[in-house]
Amino acid sequence: MPKIQLAVFDMAGTTIHDENNVARAFQHALNQAGYPEVTLQEANEKMGYSKPQAIRELLQIHERDPKKITDSFIDSIHSDFVQRMVDHYSNDTAIRPKEDAEEVFTALAEMGIKVALDTGFSRDITDIILRRVGWSDGQLVHATAASDEVPKGRPFSFMIQKIMRQLGISDPKSVIKIGDTEVDIHEGHQAGCLMSIGVTGGAYSKEELISHRPTHIAENLRGVLEIIQEYELSLKE
Repeated sequence: MPKIQLAVFDMAGTTIHDENNVARAFQHALNQAGYPEVTLQEANEKMGYSKPQAIRELLQIHERDPKKITDSFIDSIHSDFVQRMVDHYSNDTAIRPKEDAEEVFTALAEMGIKVALDTGFSRDITDIILRRVGWSDGQLVHATAASDEVPKGRPFSFMIQKIMRQLGISDPKSVIKIGDTEVDIHEGHQAGCLMSIGVTGGAYSKEELISHRPTHIAENLRGVLEIIQEYELSLKE
C-alpha cells in the first residue's frame, strides 16, 4: 500500500467555518437577478461546484427561455456573488478555521504529509480567506487551487492534478481528498485518489454523503486525522 504524501481539503464548510453564508450569498445573487423562487436548499445543494457552473445549472431549472442563459448573464450573476463573498470574508468577524483544522494540518505535516486546499471559489475570494485566517504564508498549507484556475472545477479532477504538479507528486494513490459535499467525493474518485473522505456537519448530512460512495466518513477533522493515522499504522504492520 502506498504512503500518503498529500491531503487535499475543501475550504468553506470543511476547514473554514461557514454558517450557510456561501449558500445565502449564492441564493441572494440569483434572487437579485430575477429568480426569487431559488431556495436556500437549492443553493446549498450546489455547494462545492464551481460557482459559474452552479449558476448555469440552476438557471436551466428556473429560466424558461434557454436563450437567456448566456455566458455574459452567468458572469453578471457570478460577479454579484463574488462581491457579496468578498464583502463577507473581508469584514465578517466570525471568519475562522473550523475546529481542529490547524492542529490536524500540523499533525499531518509532522507525519510527512503535505496539506493543500481546493475550492469552488475563484482565486480572489480564496486569497481573502487565506489572508484572514493566516494561511497564506505556506507554513500550514503548502498549496491551493481555485476553480477559475483550471479548465473545469469539481467534480472534475483538474484542481487536484494542478496541486500534484505544483508539489511534484505523480501518484494519485498517494493522495487523499477531504470535503463536505458530493462533488468533493466525486473529485477524489475522478482523480484516482487513495481515499475520498466525506466530512459531516457541513453542506451535506451523513446519509447524503454515503449515497455518493466515499471511501470513509468522518464526523469532523479530528476523525479525518484518525482515519489517516490508522492507515499509516497499517503500513508498519
